[in-house]
Order: sequence, then C-alpha cells, then structure tokens
Amino acid sequence: MIGASTLPDLTAEVAFAENGATICGVDEAGRGPWAGPVVAAAVVLDRGRIPPGLDDSKKLTPRRRAALFDAVRASAAVGVGIASVEEIDALNILRANDLAMLRAIGALQPAPGAALIDGNRVPPGLPCRARALVGGDRRSLSIAAASIIAKVTRDRIMEELAGAHPGYGWERNRGYGTPEHRAALIRLGVTPHHRRSFRPIHNILCGKHNLLH
Repeated sequence: MIGASTLPDLTAEVAFAENGATICGVDEAGRGPWAGPVVAAAVVLDRGRIPPGLDDSKKLTPRRRAALFDAVRASAAVGVGIASVEEIDALNILRANDLAMLRAIGALQPAPGAALIDGNRVPPGLPCRARALVGGDRRSLSIAAASIIAKVTRDRIMEELAGAHPGYGWERNRGYGTPEHRAALIRLGVTPHHRRSFRPIHNILCGKHNLLH
C-alpha cells in the first residue's frame, strides 16, 4: 500500500522498459468541472535532469506547482493535449479525456516507445505500448510530472476564461461545482464554456434550478 509520505520514483518506468524504449508518463486535469476543457500532458523525463521535489500535483502548493512546471518544461520532453467543451459534449467526458491523452502523446517529439497512464484504463488507439497505473501520480515520477503540466496548464486556461467571464469564480474554483459557481449560474446563466452534457448545466438550461446538482 502506498503511504501518505511516499514519494514517486522510477520503479514503474524501469519495470515497463523494453529494449531501451522511451517511456512517457501521462495524466489529465479537468474531468470533473462543469466548465472548461480537459487537459492532458505526456512527459518524458531526462533521468539525468529530474527536477527535485516532483510529486502528485494535488499535494503541491500553487507556488511549488508553478516552479516545477517551469523546471519540467526546461528539462523534459513535454506534450500537451486539449479536448474542448464542444468535444466533451459531443463525445462524453471519458472519450474526450482519451482524446486529450492521445493528442498529448502525439505532441511528443520524438514519439515515445511506451506510456504509463494514470488510472485504471488505457485509452484505445494509442500509438505505443501502454500500461495503466492506479495512483500513478503518487508512484511514477513521469506521471507526477505530467500531472503538474496538465494541472498548471488547465488552471491558467481557467484564469484566462475568468477574465472574459467574471462572476463565476473560475480563477478560484477552476470550473468545479462550488457554491460560488452554482450561485453564479443562477444569477448569470450558462456561458459557451459550460459543459451542457453535464447534468447541472443541462438542468439550468431546462429551467430546473432546484436540480442544480
């Protein structure tokens, strides 16, 4: 069992290595929010230049995440993939998440030989060997690095959207269904950046304000 204080390492990468294949870690941010895109990142670490302090993005302060974002960008190969709100509504969030991961891996140059995916499933159609790793952002340094890239990238997108659509608190809640966001939906209505396929947003559009959950 992974302890609360356990830091990620390269055990999973070494175990999955085959014929010296380049291995990327893949993670996403933004599956649960009511607004904004889903963002995935794929990272191939340079094992001689791994930034110290890499960990699951959820365990880091915003300042530390930002510093590690810059450090990973400067020392590793990074690919980012985004699935839009329109794609989320057309495909569903799971398939849109798969699409973002596929795009993130596809953005890596050179292409990786294998991928470690955070979670319990491997998206279909990946261009390389892949293995799902439950709790991967707490176990694998490559996935931890990807979690930081995905989280910071998406947070910055939501901050930009908050400037264009003030009142929803996206700079704080990142599009999640907080009380502030719920109240703003009632007061201000639905924006083009809300996920209409999500039940709370669908209910607002149908006038069912009392079912905003």
